[in-house]
Amino acid sequence: MKRFTRILTLLLAVIMVACMFAACGETKPETPDTGKDTAKDTGKDTSTDTQSVEPSKNDTTPLVVGYSPFSNKFSPFFSETAYDQDVWSMTALGLLTSDRQGAMIMKGIEGETKPYNGTDYTYYGPADCTITENEDGTVTYDFKLREDLKFSDGEPITIDDVIFSMYVLSDPTYDGSSTLFAVPIVGMDEYRSGMESRMALILKAGEGAYAANDYYTEEQYNAFWEAFNAAGIDFVLGIKDALVNVYAMNTEEDTVATWAANWGFEVAEDATEADVWATIVKKYGYDLSDNGINSEVGTSDSITTLILAKLGDAASDYQAGVQTGESAANISGIVKTGDYSMTVTTSKVDATAIYQLSLAISPLHYYGDKAAYDYANNKFGFTKGDLSIVRAKTTQPLGAGPYKFIKFENGVVNFEANENYFKGAPKIKYINFLECLNDNDKLSGVVTGSIDITDPSFSTNNIAAIEEANGGELIGDVITTNTVDNLGYGYIGQNAKVQKVGDDPGSEASKNLRRAYATVMAVYRDVAIDSYYGDRASVINYPISNTSWAAPQSSDDGYQVAFSVDVDGNPIYTSDMTAEQKYEAAKKAALGFFEAAGFTVENGKVTKAPEGASLEVEAWIPADGTGDHPAFMIFDEARKAFEEIGITFKIKDLTNSSELWTALSAQSVAIWAAAWGATVDPDMYQIYFSGDDEGHAAGGSNYQYAIDDQDLNKMILEARESTDQTYRKTMYKACLDKIIEWAVELPTYQRQNAIIFSTQRVNIDTITPDITTFYGWMSEIENTELK
Repeated sequence: MKRFTRILTLLLAVIMVACMFAACGETKPETPDTGKDTAKDTGKDTSTDTQSVEPSKNDTTPLVVGYSPFSNKFSPFFSETAYDQDVWSMTALGLLTSDRQGAMIMKGIEGETKPYNGTDYTYYGPADCTITENEDGTVTYDFKLREDLKFSDGEPITIDDVIFSMYVLSDPTYDGSSTLFAVPIVGMDEYRSGMESRMALILKAGEGAYAANDYYTEEQYNAFWEAFNAAGIDFVLGIKDALVNVYAMNTEEDTVATWAANWGFEVAEDATEADVWATIVKKYGYDLSDNGINSEVGTSDSITTLILAKLGDAASDYQAGVQTGESAANISGIVKTGDYSMTVTTSKVDATAIYQLSLAISPLHYYGDKAAYDYANNKFGFTKGDLSIVRAKTTQPLGAGPYKFIKFENGVVNFEANENYFKGAPKIKYINFLECLNDNDKLSGVVTGSIDITDPSFSTNNIAAIEEANGGELIGDVITTNTVDNLGYGYIGQNAKVQKVGDDPGSEASKNLRRAYATVMAVYRDVAIDSYYGDRASVINYPISNTSWAAPQSSDDGYQVAFSVDVDGNPIYTSDMTAEQKYEAAKKAALGFFEAAGFTVENGKVTKAPEGASLEVEAWIPADGTGDHPAFMIFDEARKAFEEIGITFKIKDLTNSSELWTALSAQSVAIWAAAWGATVDPDMYQIYFSGDDEGHAAGGSNYQYAIDDQDLNKMILEARESTDQTYRKTMYKACLDKIIEWAVELPTYQRQNAIIFSTQRVNIDTITPDITTFYGWMSEIENTELK
């Protein structure tokens, strides 16, 4: 529920189509004011023309896209929300592009052809990249730019623009959402050391009595903490607003203690917003990142933005860098090798590095100062530690993407086609992004003709509304619906430390205990997911999102339905079985697993548990106390099945989901249902890595599962320390098999998101074909046409 405002850090992540009430009425084309005479000199004498040619609709009528509200931070460096990112992405060109499965295109200049869904597609980009793993363990990324690229204002693109962009993202005072500085680029730490922003130094000191120092005055110190706490109140009110207006879990009249509890914070009955803020600060300290205080953001801006707003004109003083020690003059691993080429060297293999290096190519002459750029003398377009010149352009993006940003006013973002776009000028000259209040406005806008494309939630009510508009279908004369898999998946988890026999969570007996439960739950996935989602979701068999290039496909060798073999490794089901026969077969197989786990099985029932185990288990599910959850039917049907074989399976239906996260942290839940969000790269370290042979402590989210398997750890590390995608996919398949072997995770469903198009106004045949999670409708927007 938390983190209503999502932050996206990758240019090549899915571009979501999103819209505000003020803009959802009937609109007229916005004609950009260029300051020039709009009469176009064609070089022809038209004085004797006897007839006029009616202009094309694509030249005069804007394509209207329904969006959720913008924050007016349309910067490739400092945007915070997905909606703002979509605005600057329209104007930007990434150094590398990706295919429909999220894999990077390394030969963009000549193009790479890759198959998807039975069709070969050729992908082009502005650059080539060659990766070399060196004998000393370092890795070199060799980039070569096309030499004919231009920004939308006509200025040529060179490698200096890329280097400038990298140095902005690597500056010691950079506080945007990119984490390029975390990539192990040689010399990065040395460049960023010895300098911090004044704000960072004050946060390190903490709130309390001022201590004299060389970096900030007592007046600056006190002013900051006053702004910090004032911003905190606004931040907390954003949480309340989300609970009232987004999640409908509270009303304006509820006490602070009531709605704070629904967000997961226990405060006194007479608590104030300031008390909630104090609770948040106590939990996270002064960490303002997305892993800290900002992970609790509701509908407000980020906490950093709120603080800077409170500081007003003095904000730049707090953002400025302060020299605290020695610092390198450049990043030694970033080397210019020509006007259109460069290398980036990392100290070790990092499979995720390529995604961070695929940044937007931002124009030095616009976001920086060309006079302040001299590569040979360590000058990179701005003064180190002072990004004010870059921040000044936050609301006015400029780049080399398919469209030019014109203006944002009255809830409307206006774009005009970029004639210099490297894949050719877009067919539609004008595009408007319109803010809409809610899904109803998005849907009604498409039906009534004020919106051409939008992304309502794919809920049962919205599906019914789309079908009603189309006369019973999701694709019809009024609306064309396109669905893509969500970047994430649902699962049922088991904690190995709780669900075990004896003292060893990794013993075969413990694994067989968990397999017994997983086998019964797995057989009810089809009926439960179909009942809850219908065609909006599908059952998956491996703990990875189907959106990933690493996800096993049913046609792959070794593919297997999850928990479909018995204790001897034989198939439990046959193709001609009815559903009821499968349910009976699952119970029989579960008895085999229970017996192998040391349970006593007599006459088709479990009668006694071994030491350290039980005949009773409790499964937690955040279903609002009403059973409203995709996995609730799985639990309920499993409960009945287990009762028949002597196991008591209790269901704890939570009204407050935060209780689950607290209990999972304490490793006190045996079985639960939840969902994972995924990333473009399928690195498994965060969720499944448990430490190494030296006994290092477990990290990330593995505390939920408590896997402790050195073979799995080794495979995870080997997969993330290679840039060979084919090799990585093989290693990840082995990792997924190992996770299934431990039986700590039962994959349940892959749900869908929807994008809808006006069939009446958009030429559907010209929309990007085979849209995926990683390759949205905007990926080939230059080809889209109106009817």
